[in-house]
Amino acid sequence: MKILTLVTAALFPLTAFAAEDGFTSLFNGKDLDGWKVNENPATFSVKDGVLVVDGPRAHLFYDGSVQKHDFKNFHLRVELRTFPGANSGVYFHTEFQETGWPAKGFETQVNNTHTDPKKTAGLYAVKDNFTAPAEDEKWFVMEVIVEGKHVVTKVDGKVVTDFNEPEPPQPPAKMEGRVIGHGTFAIQGHDPKSRVEYRRIEVKQLP
Repeated sequence: MKILTLVTAALFPLTAFAAEDGFTSLFNGKDLDGWKVNENPATFSVKDGVLVVDGPRAHLFYDGSVQKHDFKNFHLRVELRTFPGANSGVYFHTEFQETGWPAKGFETQVNNTHTDPKKTAGLYAVKDNFTAPAEDEKWFVMEVIVEGKHVVTKVDGKVVTDFNEPEPPQPPAKMEGRVIGHGTFAIQGHDPKSRVEYRRIEVKQLP
């Protein structure tokens, strides 16, 4: 039994998110129930328990019942893998819009080998990360923790970005909505050559 446990841990090191640690799943592994897609619905599909992002630009917004899809302070963690040349992102404090890149909230970048130099777990255009913290075709866990004006991102437990929003906020030019507030999450489909897979999306509400 001990040997079996060790083998299982080696084969599936990133999947054991403990059910008792206060996290709630936003993705049921079966379909897109609780989520709302905008301009290109075919970009998102669910296959073998995995959310597959593969197609033209589109964004998938969480629209479910957890916290009435309105989050302020939270700990989000997703398990995902990128494929060569892929670009995606996980937005927070955002809201549904019919087309275009989300104007409200922050994008946590997902990109390990795309030509864009801004890499995984940076806060896009706010506090960027230029060194890929994960490898293509390997599952990894990315976390986003927001408490007040403080944002921390991690990959496989290692801090990548630590950001404190100044007072008053100083959003990038032409990105006035990139300020800490509240809102939902969104998964980005960037372009037809960007395949990314997500198999866990979980959140814990923080005080």
